[in-house]
Amino acid sequence: MSPSSAGRVSREKRGHIMLIGLDRTPKRNAFDQSMLDDLVLALGEYERDDNARCALVFAHGEHFTAGLDLASVGDTFSKGWKLPGGAIDPWGTFGGPRPTKPLLVAVHGYCYTIGIELMLAADINLCASNSRFAQLEVQRGIFPFGGATLRMHQVAGWGNAMRWLLTGDEFDAHEAYRLGLVQEVTAPEDLLPRAIWLAERVAAQAPLGVRAVLASARQTLDEGEKAAAASLLATTQRLLASEDAKEGLRAMLERRDGHFKGK
Repeated sequence: MSPSSAGRVSREKRGHIMLIGLDRTPKRNAFDQSMLDDLVLALGEYERDDNARCALVFAHGEHFTAGLDLASVGDTFSKGWKLPGGAIDPWGTFGGPRPTKPLLVAVHGYCYTIGIELMLAADINLCASNSRFAQLEVQRGIFPFGGATLRMHQVAGWGNAMRWLLTGDEFDAHEAYRLGLVQEVTAPEDLLPRAIWLAERVAAQAPLGVRAVLASARQTLDEGEKAAAASLLATTQRLLASEDAKEGLRAMLERRDGHFKGK
């Protein structure tokens, strides 16, 4: 793993996947300003790397994140956080562009506040059986501003979301699975290998098709089903003209895996 210049987020390329590791372990990976900036910059690097087809955010140390380090970031957010140039906003709530490629998150230990909101904005989530979650903001005199109020009720249903958003209580991995916050729960030692395997499965598929899936699904959320449906034919025509679509047909006829180039 290569550390960032700020020493907060590591990067590693493995084939077509990018591993992005939260690395402020003495503070349980609580997000100070440096780590926030470094994460969105790392995601910007991923977005611009045509060879990177899937990103996996994980954490070094014993915990995913203890949430926001309010002593460090409180003043920034009270004035409005301006993302650094070239950044990608994975939460979609801070004014920057969102990723157009898949984002997976693998959680263990504590995952509080903005960590949950990162999961809610990601595409696939896994957690270890020792994970503990809490959306603590109402216990601190504030409220979630990274997207939990927008997305948790979509994922879990209104009552389930309000149970945790309105109390700030902690819940465990099994409850996270019941809510739909995570798609898989693993033993702690199996979390990263399983998450890397899943990221590689996503990265092995046709990149243009994968991006089109995300774009169509997000358009449905943002603009409604009718608008998304109106875009399906044009997207289909564009994809059918691609080299990857021709390779997909050849692979099907030859009964082998496709070898896609994103063209």
